[in-house]
Amino acid sequence: MFELYTFLSMALNVYSFALIIYILMSWFPGARESSFGEMLGRICEPYLEIFRKFIPPIGMIDLSPIVGIFVLQFAGMGLATLLL
Repeated sequence: MFELYTFLSMALNVYSFALIIYILMSWFPGARESSFGEMLGRICEPYLEIFRKFIPPIGMIDLSPIVGIFVLQFAGMGLATLLL
């Protein structure tokens, strides 16, 4: 069970970092249009769309990535409780 927890926990952390990189790419013009940005968009956007349905942007600030990262962290804590 510990190996399963380690793998899933690492996968959640990698996905969290992918979300952070995708968010930071919005600060640089044209970064999301690059091949790397498009790949991250295909990975991150379906997850972020879930939260954008419930949390509309406030002006130019999109809070859905922050909520998405918190949900991933809570999922990691729940995973630890279940598997350890």
